[in-house]
Amino acid sequence: MFSGGGDTSSTALEWAMSELIKNPRVMEKAQKEVRQVFDDIGTVPDETNLQDLKFLKLVIKETLRLHPSLAVIPRECRKRCEVHGYDIDVKSRVLINAWAIGRDPIYWNEAEKFYPERFIDVSADFKGSSFEFIPFGAGKRMCPGMSFAIANIEFTLAQMLYHFD
Repeated sequence: MFSGGGDTSSTALEWAMSELIKNPRVMEKAQKEVRQVFDDIGTVPDETNLQDLKFLKLVIKETLRLHPSLAVIPRECRKRCEVHGYDIDVKSRVLINAWAIGRDPIYWNEAEKFYPERFIDVSADFKGSSFEFIPFGAGKRMCPGMSFAIANIEFTLAQMLYHFD
């Protein structure tokens, strides 16, 4: 449980920083937001004002779209169905490829591009109701540590963007 919660969050942070370094425009915009929010209140980043970091949240969503911590999600089929002409029996083990879904050009324009602004005014969220965006899975079996992971990623990324160039 602890390694699942810690390792996945640190991996997401590594990918976020990697994407920000490769995209200086996005890095500058995220740093500007973090520094503005926390300089306005005269404090270093803490958890009380994370809700004001709108662009940072977009950066995290885009990072998890391109680099979900669990790229393949195992499931068991509950009822007989057909997928692309293949019969899937009850109790069959199936793998949901969250990595491929997050990069599918049917759902995403310029699917391979790191562009956090794509999530502005888009209903896709972490809660698993938008099946084109499932970094934490979906339904009853989605990641129980989702809120913990997002809080860890937001806080740590805000700290890094505030203090370092």
